[in-house]
Amino acid sequence: MSGEAQQPVQTRLEAVVHGRVQGVGFRVFVARRAAALDLGGWVRNEARGSVRVVAEGHEAALRTLLSDLRTGPPGARVDHVDDDWGRSEAAAVRHFEIRSGWHAGD
Repeated sequence: MSGEAQQPVQTRLEAVVHGRVQGVGFRVFVARRAAALDLGGWVRNEARGSVRVVAEGHEAALRTLLSDLRTGPPGARVDHVDDDWGRSEAAAVRHFEIRSGWHAGD
């Protein structure tokens, strides 16, 4: 055995949140939760009223984020979340950002 510690495998979660999720602070909610969970990635509004989230990190933290996405902040109504899991594409992703895209408001 080598003396080097093995890095845990990083996982990627791509989720699209449907419901009343724009104009209620959803992106800020996601960014704060992701930062608290030490996840990298981004969140943005989509043109059809949904919110897209791409996050990378430890699987347990991503599962916690997914649970948070299903609840959302006060004022949101989450109808459903489409989630897709895979291996991390960019191990160097170290921060989480709010991206502008189609924008109807926070």
